[in-house]
Amino acid sequence: MNSGKPKIVIVGGGFGGIELAKKLRKKAVEVVILDKHNYHTFQPLLYQVATGGLEADSIAFPIRKIFKGQKNLTFRVTEVQKVIPQENKLLTTIGEITYDYLVIATGSTSNFFGQDEIQENAMPMKSIPEALNLRSLILQHLEAALIAPTPAAEAELLNFVIVGGGPTGVETAGAIAELKKHVLKNDYPELDIQKVNIYLIEGSPELLGPMSKQSQEKSQKFLEELGVTIYTSARVQSYDGSLLTLADGRTIHAKTVIWSAGVKGVVLNGLDPTCTVRGNRLKVDKTNKVDCYDNVYAIGDVAAMLSDETPNGHPGVAPVAIQQGKLLAENILNKIEGKPTSHFKYFDKGSMATVGRNRAVVDINKIHFQGVFAWFTWMFVHLMTLVGFRNKLVVFVNWVWSYFSYDRGTRLIIRPFLKKADIIKLNDKYRSSETQEGVS
Repeated sequence: MNSGKPKIVIVGGGFGGIELAKKLRKKAVEVVILDKHNYHTFQPLLYQVATGGLEADSIAFPIRKIFKGQKNLTFRVTEVQKVIPQENKLLTTIGEITYDYLVIATGSTSNFFGQDEIQENAMPMKSIPEALNLRSLILQHLEAALIAPTPAAEAELLNFVIVGGGPTGVETAGAIAELKKHVLKNDYPELDIQKVNIYLIEGSPELLGPMSKQSQEKSQKFLEELGVTIYTSARVQSYDGSLLTLADGRTIHAKTVIWSAGVKGVVLNGLDPTCTVRGNRLKVDKTNKVDCYDNVYAIGDVAAMLSDETPNGHPGVAPVAIQQGKLLAENILNKIEGKPTSHFKYFDKGSMATVGRNRAVVDINKIHFQGVFAWFTWMFVHLMTLVGFRNKLVVFVNWVWSYFSYDRGTRLIIRPFLKKADIIKLNDKYRSSETQEGVS
């Protein structure tokens, strides 16, 4: 597309990028969206894919279908290798792409804080492929536990550790606990379910740090009722694939460690490093313009709008990205037309987390409630936020079925999974055997 109109390139098809592009519909601009996947992912429900509660395609929606009929938009599946801001162009796997305005909406990825050993052995859960890998690994370890040669080996396979007590960690721990309580006893009758242990490790003194004290305490109580062992004020020192060691010396033997302890922004190569602040996020002004440039913007998880009110930036949640995307569309159009731009102000609609069947916590301003009503509120909000009527219907049917049957229908090992560290060990073993054969 070469219309001669101002060209706005959006890197990332997440909540912010999608909302921005929608708001530019029928405007006198050329819009290009770039993403390495051809679908939008509803990340808040990734943990349900990982624990067999939902099919992967029920939380994904084709980006092309979202923008069907939007004539001023072009979408390309590609990875951005580098941005050259001095020349207003991107180097991608499909060639060079120029822009008049660049919007970075690349989101975030798991932050292992430079601990390579943990990164090789723990399981992240920030994308659909990662969630499917985790689902396969959990089921593979349950199958392996049935034929474990020793009690110690069996214990390693049946211990599940979640690191990070934010919403993702709490919801994942609750989902695995529900899996243990309602499903595993039927799927694996020869397995002693009491040997399945779930641990949740959080570095701060409480779970769900940004939420109210009432929600923090209630979520911990809900998890403990489900049999989850919680370690607060505990930090992971190392994990070698079998043994997890905490900073205070405590250890847990486990083959499955799920990492949700932190995220960092996905910043494009080629940008001035001085633009990046803590958490690998791009420092932006009140209009989401990256400080170092006049025509480069960032929204969502990758943007850090620092102020006295938000010294650490805004939280990495979907409503922030959506609201920033909406306002940025107006601001870019105003800038093109020489009109004044508006400053971003986040409207916090509240926070919530589910902790298993009939258990959830909700904070809406000064209103805090927990239990069954909170659980139905959580389900309604997530259903309404999903993209596409089909996805809403499929997820709703899955949830209704699971509620009445106490079952989860997608316990499938579609592709057996090996962690990076295990692949390295197998390669080393293979090379070692080749060397020995050569010597003999």
